Formats: sequence, structure tokens, C-alpha cells
Amino acid sequence: MTLPSRSHLVLKNPLLSLLQRSKSTSQILQIHAQLITNSLISDAFAVSRLVAALTSNALNMSYADTLFAQIPNPHTFIWNSMIRGHVQSLNFEEAFRVFDRMRKSGVVGDNHSYTFVIKACGLMMGVGEGREVHGEVVKRGFDEDLFVRNCLVGMYCRFGELALARIVFDEFCERDLVSWNTMINGYVGVGEMGKARELFDEMPERDVVSWTMMIEGYGKKVGCVSRARELFNEMPERDIVAWNSMIDVYAGVGDMDNANELFRLMPERNVITWSIMIDRNVRHGNSKAALDLFREMLCEGVIPDKVSVVGAVQACAQLGALDQGRWIHIYMGKSKIGTDVVVQTALVDMYMKCGCVDEASALFDSMSERSVVSWNVMIVGLGINGFGESALKLFHQMEALGVVMDDLTFLGVLSACNHSGLVTEGLQIFDKMRHSYGIEPKEEHYSCLVDLLGRAGQLHKIQDIIATHLPEHSNAALWGSLLAACRTHRNLSLAEMSSERLLDVKADDSGAYVLLSNIYAEEGRWEDVLSTRKLFSDRGMEKEIGTSAIEVDAGVHEFFNNDRSHCLIEEIRSVVWNLSKTMVSSL
Repeated sequence: MTLPSRSHLVLKNPLLSLLQRSKSTSQILQIHAQLITNSLISDAFAVSRLVAALTSNALNMSYADTLFAQIPNPHTFIWNSMIRGHVQSLNFEEAFRVFDRMRKSGVVGDNHSYTFVIKACGLMMGVGEGREVHGEVVKRGFDEDLFVRNCLVGMYCRFGELALARIVFDEFCERDLVSWNTMINGYVGVGEMGKARELFDEMPERDVVSWTMMIEGYGKKVGCVSRARELFNEMPERDIVAWNSMIDVYAGVGDMDNANELFRLMPERNVITWSIMIDRNVRHGNSKAALDLFREMLCEGVIPDKVSVVGAVQACAQLGALDQGRWIHIYMGKSKIGTDVVVQTALVDMYMKCGCVDEASALFDSMSERSVVSWNVMIVGLGINGFGESALKLFHQMEALGVVMDDLTFLGVLSACNHSGLVTEGLQIFDKMRHSYGIEPKEEHYSCLVDLLGRAGQLHKIQDIIATHLPEHSNAALWGSLLAACRTHRNLSLAEMSSERLLDVKADDSGAYVLLSNIYAEEGRWEDVLSTRKLFSDRGMEKEIGTSAIEVDAGVHEFFNNDRSHCLIEEIRSVVWNLSKTMVSSL
């Protein structure tokens, strides 16, 4: 943006050079006071510098608005500073309103004005406003400006109007690298990789951003990991962002072997690299690997970010590694790593899953801010630890405080009632969800309700619910809950119906075959047992391998059924054998 003319006196004033270097709000406010004291606040150049300094920080926009309202005839530079400031502070609607006020006040905008407001239109998804501004750009002759055109292409891509974006792109008399990358990114964003590749091949020059966009498009948008890897291999040079993108492509589809191979080949890594590996390992059930990576990251002197910390805490929760979870909690405090609501919620979840209800409750009570997820985690945690009534109490506390609930809140409290056998309360919650809060139950809620009624032996109510509310092909969890209830209460006919439905929706579920076979065995129907097991065998199915994990001396040890690969297997077998002899001799 072009600064207004400045007087020799103002130019030499040390306050303005100090203003240009100021970073904190308090410094800028002190300089503002000095400008007033030195009678410089009426100078156009001084005011321009002050507004520019204030709008460079989103935290100062409220003060900037107040100052702006006191300027009698702001010129284009000041208007542009205000528009840009609101865009940077993510207040896109206000940015457009400031632009509109500028037009109505008779001030003529420049190319910077349109660049900022077009970005605002795109980011606030203001299709009508964007088209209006585009028309004005053409009318005012700014459509020949390369930066304005690039912003227009980006705006239409954000709207999903790729045809309009391409028209603007094709009208370019000249294009720079940003022009090509913006249009390619638009095609990548909607998964049109064919058109993206055509443009990519036409590019007169490419940078790392061009290659990385195509890699992410093939890998994440259309799931063609092999094409993504081909491009990665063809890159003339790779930066850390490109490496991270390719690793994330592999990790996103669960190919942790290839992700780990690239991770080890990287010439350098940043905290994002480590966070990707830790987070994806947790998501794919490799919690021990995630914790090992977290420890390795710390040993290499990399300071964790919130993503890696949350991943490590979630790994501890999945493994029941309480000591390590506590250590991470303490480490965060000593290292002064910021703990926002997401991190604190992850810690509450970890303590709950490790059975430390008091620690989880104390942390939850100390939280200055709670999201609905925080409340949900507490309710679920209380439920799985057998404190169903406390979970109900917390639910009623949410109601009293007016906390906005979601469907997971009700799923959590229904599950808590289920674990504690609170049938009446669970039915009341289910009814309240539908009629008081207008939340339509999903199959997961019905599954929980079926499990609740099944444990209480109220199979007749389950049959009524199935007949009146549920589609024929509901999810596997619902029919599995009903099948388990049928075994408990020896209802063979309903068990057969449940197993048929279960096999319809999840034909590869070995548990359904095993459970039905056990039900037949308990009823003495051995021919049906044999036929069920034969069907199980004919489909090439196997029982899921049992797994367990234990934390010893700050290390996590995993075990699998019939696995003898553990380094201490002989010592473990010796201890188990001696314990068995001791138990037998004590009888």
C-alpha cells in the first residue's frame, strides 16, 4: 500500500521509527499517547503508521476500530489497513462492511483494497458479495492487475465455482507461479485430479508447493497413493513439507510401514513430522509405537506441540500406561507447554481409562474452559468405572448450566446407565433426548438401549423397539448386544433372528458365529453347533487373537495369544508355573 506524503518533521520523529518496531500492544498505546502529547496525532502520515501498527495484530482490532472512528476523513491507506486487519483477525464480514463504508464515503479504492476484500469474500463464502466486487473490479479496470486476478481465482475456487475460476485464469495476459498454483489447488480441492494434472504438466516452472499439492491431491483426495509416491520420487528437490505430506499420505491409509520408512529416510524432521507419526500410530491402534516415538522425539531435543502431546496422552489411555501418562502431565507443567481445553480433555480421558476417577475429576473441576467433549469424556469415564449415578448427576449439572449437548452426550449417559444397571433412568434419558432436546436417536443410541434392556432381561421391550423404530439392517453393535442378551436369558428363537441380522450387516464377524455356537451348545443342539462351526470354517474365518498390555518400570509390554516372541518369555512362563504350583498346593 502507498503511504501518504509525510512532512520532514514527522519523518524525523523518533516516535514513528519506534512505532514501526513495536510488537506489543502496551508499547503501541504508549506511543499513541506520546503522539497526542506532541501534537502529531493530526498528521496523516503519523495516523497511518499508528493504524497500520495496530491492525497488524488481531488482538488490537477493537482499539483500532475505536481509533478509526475518531479519524475525520480517513484516506485509502487507512481504510486498507482496517480491511486487512479484519481479514487477518478472521473477521471477514466486518472486513467487507468496512470496504462497503469506504465506497459509500466516496473514497476511491486501489488494487490493495480489492485484494483484501476479495480474500474476505472468499473466506466468508460470500458468493454474492464476491461477484459484486468482481464486477466492480472490471468496471474500475483493476482486472488487469495480476494480484487482484490471482485473488479472484482463489475466491472462485473457494466457492467451488471452478468454471468461473478457470475463465478468469484463462483470461490472464500474464501468469506467475501463484496463478498456476491457485488454479491447481482449486482442482485438487474438489478431487478433479485429471484437470489438475493437465495444468501441472503445462506449468512453465514449478516449485515445491506445486508438487506437494499434487501429492496430497492424489494421496488424500482420490486415494491413489501410488501416483502420489511417483510424483514424490520425481521431485527435483524436496523440502520438509513435501516429506511430511508423503508420510501423512501413507499414514492416513494405515500404511505405517512405508510411513516409518520415509520417516527414517528424512534428512531433517520438525515437530510436525513427529506429530504426524505419533497421531497416526494412535489412530491405527499402534499405541506402543506412538509412545516410543514420543520418547525418541524428546531425546532428540524436539519440543512437543499440542498434537504430539495429545497423541502421547491418548496412547497412554489406550494402553492403560498410567505412570507414563502422569509423567507427561508433569512434563507439560515443567516445560510450560500450553494446555488448552483439548489437551486437558485428553488428560481427563487418560485418567478415566486408567481408573483414576479422583484425578480425572480434580482436573476436570480445575478447567477454566470446558467444551462439550470435556463433559462427554467425564460422563463416559464415570460410566465405565461404575459410577453411573455420578454420571447422571453430571448430566443434570450440564442441564442446569445450560451447556449445549450433542448426540454423544446422550450416548455417554445411556452407556453409564447401562454399566450401572439404571434401566429406569436410562429410559427416561432416552425419552428426554427425543422429546425435550429434539435429538433424533442414531443406531448407536438404540444399540445402547437394547444392551440396557437386554441386561435387565426385558427382551419383550427390545422386540417392540425393533418392530417400531429400527430398520431391518441396523448396525452390528445392536444385533451383537441383543445376541449376548439372548444367551444370558436363554432366548433361542430371538438369538437365531439376531444372528441372521448380524451376519447380514457384518458377515465377517467371527464373534457372532462363536456366540451362536455357544448358545446352541448350552441348549444341547449339537448338530446346530457343528453346522455353525462348519459355516465359520467354510468362510475362512478365524477367532480374533487376544491381546493385552502391561506397564512395568515406565515401559509398556504387549502380549498376544500364543505369541512366544517376548524377550522375557521364559522368565514369565517360569513365574506363571511357580504361581500355579503355589495355588494348587494351597487348595
